Amino acid sequence: MLTINEISKIWKMAERTVREYCLQGKIAGAVKKGGTWLIPEGATCPKAVKIIKSPLLTRLISEQQGGISGGIYHKTQIALAYNSNHIEGSTLTEEQTRLIFETRTIGEGAGVKVDDIIETNNHFRCFSEMLKSIAEPLTEHFIKTMHKILKAGTQDNRLEWFRVGEYKALPNEVGGKPTCSPEDVASKMQQLLQDYSQHPTFEDIINFHYEFETIHPFQDGNGRVGRLIMFRECLKNNIVPFIIEDHNKFYYYRGLAEWNHERGYLLDTCRAAQDVYKSWLKYFKIKFE
Repeated sequence: MLTINEISKIWKMAERTVREYCLQGKIAGAVKKGGTWLIPEGATCPKAVKIIKSPLLTRLISEQQGGISGGIYHKTQIALAYNSNHIEGSTLTEEQTRLIFETRTIGEGAGVKVDDIIETNNHFRCFSEMLKSIAEPLTEHFIKTMHKILKAGTQDNRLEWFRVGEYKALPNEVGGKPTCSPEDVASKMQQLLQDYSQHPTFEDIINFHYEFETIHPFQDGNGRVGRLIMFRECLKNNIVPFIIEDHNKFYYYRGLAEWNHERGYLLDTCRAAQDVYKSWLKYFKIKFE
């Protein structure tokens, strides 16, 4: 039996990818003992999913790695963090969000919650991590990692019952409606990921988001993690991604509430947001289908 480190060298792939394959049960004979994965020496490497990098994905990664400001990466980071956080009640302005991203300062002003600043900076880290792992499958481990990064260093992180980076321990509601009970979250999430298409359509991605938000797997931060997943899955599958802007949040909430009765509400809201992002791509001269 070999360790993940040893197998990663033989298969010439990142240890993180091998660990994901173990978690997904894709490596025959792999067992976990004392927190360490052990893999049979002659195990067959699972066939990796080939990611076709769109011009947008290529540009985002290039600008991220090159530290380029003023481009689509810069604009996306600020807009996604600002709008997604504002939907969840953040008091930071878009200008303050931009300052945190560009200078790690907040500028002048009073009454800003420390956690708003921390979570905004963490959201930038989530987006960067999402780009780095874009070729990897969507898994529970990835989703939990997003939550762990988002909530790192916040007041919630100091509360043992909050379980940052793990599924919720206490029941919660969303919009006054009950969500999945804590004891059922793990099985519901596993089923959701199992049913999710490897080649999802735009509607498949929106449906996954609806199901994810219905489960509401974490104590808090579900909306932001869920919207990051939507952006990632569009980007990964060569679908123009989108950002739900704060001023459209009521249409977004209505779409989620009515999804099982009328899918058009949420689909139209997301398509309208997609049109905005397409206008950005045109401005930055990035080709899209």
